[in-house]
Amino acid sequence: MPRRDASPPRLRAALAVVLAVTAAACSSSGGREAEEERERAAEAGNAGPPQYTVAFVTHEAPGDTFWTIVRAGAEEAAARHNIELVYSNDPEGLRQANLVQNAVDSQVDGIAVTMNKPDAMTPAVQQAVEAGIPVVGVNSGMDAWQNAGAIMFFGQDETIAGQAAGERLSEEGVSSVLCVLHEQGSVSLEARCDGAASTFTGTIEKLYVDGTNMPSVRSTIQAKLAEDPGIERVLTLGAPFAVTAVQSVADAGSAAQVVTFDTNAELVAAIEAGDVLWAVDQQPYLQGYLAVSGLWLQITNGNDIGGGEAVLTGPSFITSENIDAIAEYAQRGTR
Repeated sequence: MPRRDASPPRLRAALAVVLAVTAAACSSSGGREAEEERERAAEAGNAGPPQYTVAFVTHEAPGDTFWTIVRAGAEEAAARHNIELVYSNDPEGLRQANLVQNAVDSQVDGIAVTMNKPDAMTPAVQQAVEAGIPVVGVNSGMDAWQNAGAIMFFGQDETIAGQAAGERLSEEGVSSVLCVLHEQGSVSLEARCDGAASTFTGTIEKLYVDGTNMPSVRSTIQAKLAEDPGIERVLTLGAPFAVTAVQSVADAGSAAQVVTFDTNAELVAAIEAGDVLWAVDQQPYLQGYLAVSGLWLQITNGNDIGGGEAVLTGPSFITSENIDAIAEYAQRGTR
């Protein structure tokens, strides 16, 4: 599979649909005068009182800065569309499902949800759908959102992303990779490692760590590197863990280099410094923004984005060659 270093064509098409329909909705509801009034309110940072309530329920674990970026995109879309955004999270599947049920009981107008643990989340999503609440999947649950009854999905196909990472590792000529999984039972993380293994010409070994305990992550990776000095790449599955893995490499005196999935401002600095070679970017800000915008379009205009298929926001690669174009956005928390 060819490596992609820019936004996929399907994503650009989906964005065009969002912008076109949003513009049409503004033009058809009150004429030019009303449109100008909304533009002035938006410029002032106040689009008016909330007209709808959307619950955004994720499997965010404490300390995972990835979700700060997703949430920022969701909040930006909510502000633009007069939506009250109710964000909640829990990494444990059944507790996250309870959060969805709470949203249903609160009679929200729409729900955006991650389905990182599909067995636990599917019944909750189905209950929301049965209650007449539109649901969109975001970030995880590529193989589960349709069966659960969600109407749209915004995210990355983790198997495809993993395959792209595996191809890149093969091109780099390495033969031994350690894939660090920071959450047990996560279908998304497993898909990344398995996807990479399917296209990598060398050997990939999985290492499970407790992602909620970063000192333990650091020492566990260090111990593995000390045990096996032949490891040439440490592939982490989240930006905070890549930064920690850089410390583990130094602690172990290892010659391994770090590559990762996902980004944040600290990770961008690590790429600039050469401490991390590259990152697979799924554009989390865009996932949050499109999920809320997609719900707004469904609620107000009956629109579905994607034609029944997932709207892909990745993968693309961030490297030392294109980091300058990304750094500004990462610093302000939108990449």
